Amino acid sequence: MDKLPKIALPALAGIIFLIIFASRSTVTIGSGEAGVLYKYFGGGVVTDEPPLGEGFHLVAPWNKVYIYEVRQQERLEKMNVLSSNGLDIKLEASVWFQPEYNELGKLHQEKSEQYIERVLLPAIRSAARSVVGRYTPEQLYSSKRDAIQQEIFEETEKIVADQYIQLNEVLVRDVTLPPTIKDAIERKLKQEQQSLEYEFRLVTAEKEAEKVRIEAQGKADANRILSASLTDKILQDKGIDATLKLSESPNAKIVVVGSGESGLPLILGNN
Repeated sequence: MDKLPKIALPALAGIIFLIIFASRSTVTIGSGEAGVLYKYFGGGVVTDEPPLGEGFHLVAPWNKVYIYEVRQQERLEKMNVLSSNGLDIKLEASVWFQPEYNELGKLHQEKSEQYIERVLLPAIRSAARSVVGRYTPEQLYSSKRDAIQQEIFEETEKIVADQYIQLNEVLVRDVTLPPTIKDAIERKLKQEQQSLEYEFRLVTAEKEAEKVRIEAQGKADANRILSASLTDKILQDKGIDATLKLSESPNAKIVVVGSGESGLPLILGNN
């Protein structure tokens, strides 16, 4: 009985040591994540091997694993930028990105876990200021939104090209102008729309008038051609043909040949 505590204490210490050893020797990496291994006695961050993938891993207890999310992420950034004429513009943009999987060790070694704040966000702010500074508030408000979005993406991509970050997309979600500038632009756009509608009505009316003129000219030309072709002989022949057709009708009538002007038949009816 006296020996039991002497045996139990080392055994208990051994069990605790094993638990601590096992807890520090195993790492579970979740879905959409990867691990960067840091070797205390092996040169620090491992950069010449792929990162640890999803699942259960055994590592030496004196080493450490840094977990990174490697699937696509989104970061919303709100910033103040200046237009080409120096007006203050509020821009809201979303950036879609993810770390380059095979370069995760270098990203951790050179940029650390704060790579988003240290590299990505400053890059998109710089690109947005550079791009927006080329445009007027009116262009930002209306026709150039897609072009600005694409240019910000291209500028940001150049900055982060060698920073071990994969840039997938930049979306300009909102552009807020000073209220006075916004109202002035809206009034101008409304006036331009009204002007376009007025011009459309003028063009439509002109086309309709041209159509009427063409139809009237066509009728006049047809009548002139018809009048020129109707000689006395043709009129007499047509009158005789019409008389013959009427004489075949069952209605009572009297046909006097040669009694009308120009020798045309004269038709007298009792109806």
